[in-house]
Amino acid sequence: MGGVFEPLKGGGAAIALDEIEISILRSLAVQLLELIGPGEPEPEPDADPLAALFAASDGPTEPPSDPALARLFPDAYGGPETPANADTEELRAHSAEFRRFTENDLRTRKREDALAVVRSLDGIGAAGDGAAVLEVGGELRLRWLGALNDLRLTIAARLDITEDDESAVLFRLPDDDPRKPMVMAYLWLGGLQETLIETLADTL
Repeated sequence: MGGVFEPLKGGGAAIALDEIEISILRSLAVQLLELIGPGEPEPEPDADPLAALFAASDGPTEPPSDPALARLFPDAYGGPETPANADTEELRAHSAEFRRFTENDLRTRKREDALAVVRSLDGIGAAGDGAAVLEVGGELRLRWLGALNDLRLTIAARLDITEDDESAVLFRLPDDDPRKPMVMAYLWLGGLQETLIETLADTL
């Protein structure tokens, strides 16, 4: 897996992907969609807009039990930089209220990001050398960045990787370790994310 994003003249980014890379990316994006779950149902055409607004804000108040979802939808308060003398009950209440008003919208956005990846991969055709060139620009480039970040967070949770021990864990696994394929995907996604960010920097 060697494809990385490169900037396009006039803006946007492009990457050459072979069939295996397309299949891996698409499979990971579909699995992410399944993990996030279905989106919010569309409101009825004759529904009261104000009532629909309040209904949409009534999201969950407890953090997800799945470690991967907990990484995707972390608590807004009570992180590692929280002072030791902080009121944990108050922080928990603030986190619950924040989650109730934001998590549904966040889930919708993450679903849209992953769907954009799937649809753009479905829309490219293979070139003569067996590779296909994917071009992303504008909002689609931001969708890809969001999905790549979510995929890395999910894999990191499955591998129990934190930022502090990332390098030690990732680069020292033997080839026969069953985690090796997932680690390689994690590293590849990191390369895609980094080079896609660089193409954004080139346009500033």
